[in-house]
Amino acid sequence: MHGINESLEFIPVRIAVLIVSDTRTVETDTSGTLLANRIRSAGHEVADHRIVADDVTAIRSTVSAWIADPDVDVVISSGGTGLTGRDVTPEAVTPLFEKTIDGFSVIFHQASFQSVGLSTLQSRAVAGLAGGTFIFCLPGSNGAVKDGWDKVISLQLDSRHKPCNLVELMPRLQER
Repeated sequence: MHGINESLEFIPVRIAVLIVSDTRTVETDTSGTLLANRIRSAGHEVADHRIVADDVTAIRSTVSAWIADPDVDVVISSGGTGLTGRDVTPEAVTPLFEKTIDGFSVIFHQASFQSVGLSTLQSRAVAGLAGGTFIFCLPGSNGAVKDGWDKVISLQLDSRHKPCNLVELMPRLQER
C-alpha cells in the first residue's frame, strides 16, 4: 500500500519558511502566506517565516542559522530558483547540502508539468540535507508552492505516509 495510513500516529515537524524576493514585503507576499497556512493546516508548526533579498549571502546566512537551530527540522524556500540573473537560491543553498535529494527535483517537475507544461523547465527546484535538516527550494509562484507542497513535500513530511516518509528518517539523520 502507498499513501496515508490513517491508523498511524501523525508526528508534527517544525518548518521554517523563507521567501526569497527583492520586491515582496510581509504585506504583499502571497506564496509565503500560502505555504505557512498549508503547513499549519497539515498539523505542522511554522518555526520561522522570513523574507530575504535575492542575495547569496543573505540566503545562505538565514538557511545556515536554521540548520544550526535544533528547533527547525525542515526549511522550505520559495523564490529565486529561475534562470534570471537575480535568481540565486540554488547557488546560495546547495553548497550547504551534505546530501542532495535528487528525486525531489524529478518528482517536483513531474507534478509541475501537469500544471504549467513545459514551463517547468525554467525552474531549478532543488532539495537536500544539511546538519540533519531537510531543505526544499521551490519557485516563487503560488502555483509552484501548491504543486511542491500539496503533491510532494506534504506527503513526505507526513509520518503516516507509506511505504516510507522523511519523518521516520529524522532520528537517524546524524548517524555516522
